[in-house]
Amino acid sequence: MSIKVGMVSLGCSKNLVDSERMLFKLRKSGYELVTEPGLADVVVVNTCGFIQSAKEEAIETILELVTLKNEGTIKKIIITGCLTERYREEAAEQFPEADAVIGIGNNKDIVDILNQVLDGERVVDFAPKLDAELTGDRIISTLPFFSYLKVAEGCSNCCTYCAIPSIRGKYRSVPMEDILAEARKLAENGVTELVVIAQDTSRYGEDLYGESKLPELLRKLCRIDGLKWIRTLYCYPERITDELLDTIADEEKLVKYLEIPIQHCSGEILSCMNRWGDEEKLENLFNHIREKIPNVILRTTLITGFPDETEEQFNQLAEFIQRVRFDRLGCFPYSAEEGTKAAEFENQIEPEIAAHRAEIIMEQQLEVSYDNNKKLMDCELDAVVEGFDRFAECFFGRTQMDAPDIDGKIFFTSDRPLSIGEYVRIKVIDTLDYDLIGEVIAE
Repeated sequence: MSIKVGMVSLGCSKNLVDSERMLFKLRKSGYELVTEPGLADVVVVNTCGFIQSAKEEAIETILELVTLKNEGTIKKIIITGCLTERYREEAAEQFPEADAVIGIGNNKDIVDILNQVLDGERVVDFAPKLDAELTGDRIISTLPFFSYLKVAEGCSNCCTYCAIPSIRGKYRSVPMEDILAEARKLAENGVTELVVIAQDTSRYGEDLYGESKLPELLRKLCRIDGLKWIRTLYCYPERITDELLDTIADEEKLVKYLEIPIQHCSGEILSCMNRWGDEEKLENLFNHIREKIPNVILRTTLITGFPDETEEQFNQLAEFIQRVRFDRLGCFPYSAEEGTKAAEFENQIEPEIAAHRAEIIMEQQLEVSYDNNKKLMDCELDAVVEGFDRFAECFFGRTQMDAPDIDGKIFFTSDRPLSIGEYVRIKVIDTLDYDLIGEVIAE
């Protein structure tokens, strides 16, 4: 009887790519993959350990699996990812029921580790984090028409609040020929939308080629037959060049969408974060981007409650957001992460205050989003079909304005059957706070 293996992938899309590579290795070695952990003999948990909420989710997931193991539903548990890489032996001690606790450098050996576990061994091992694979075949676990394309591993930006460099190691770009080969293979297998990701995509190539090669990479991706939409996430503001903006403006396959995490607008706060910019520089940047790329969709992320953030600095941020009016925005309360410089700063803000400030920013953004959506009434937009909602009796999907998993949806009716991954033209007939409602235009 074949051994059934389930994968639980937590955290970001970059972690998901790692999970997909492990899934490929497991299936190639003859293991049967199942989508529900409760149906598995062995469950691999690829954890996130970036911030407090992510750690809590990982711990809760592991404890749920421990319960299933104690009940006899599953036999073995393997834990990997950022949480175990960060806490190592402490994590192994915390979860004695786990049959393997490994670091990200061990993911390439997931089959051997699983075999050891099935032989009754307990594996606790942490290979060098620089052993983490930069390339490899994957089993796509997203909807079949889109895939994430990870172009680098690790981070060298060293923001004072962030543990990623210590967890994932220094920034390491994937050679361009390997990225293009992977993208071609994905396109040959039916992927029409690529989402280019890294901790900092705008830094791509600096370590290999001495300068950012993101514009060149994007232009070459656009030459691949079969791809229709190519989206770029996680560009840092100080690395937004005219070459990059011209590339996005010129290339039809590059969706006019940029995610640029700024975290704050106060020069003092940004300096303490080891981040670039101030209010004037950032506002000038976003005005320049909008001049270079008409109708661009701008997304950012912010942190409230960073140590020493005054009421005045928070109000400065809130007013900045009102002026710039980002199309998409996420805001997170600061959490002091052990091992980071910011955790040692004086004048830590109470978590309740940080959370309340984040809520205020998101309430503001709700109004901005509502106003922006209202402007789209009666507009015609291209969208990709993601599924059918049986309760609402309509299809749903995304326009170019929305990235998978993090942005809104468009819900729409159609007079004809539609397939997942099909691209359709939709007229907007109504709006919600973050979502749109429309109907497919007859061809």
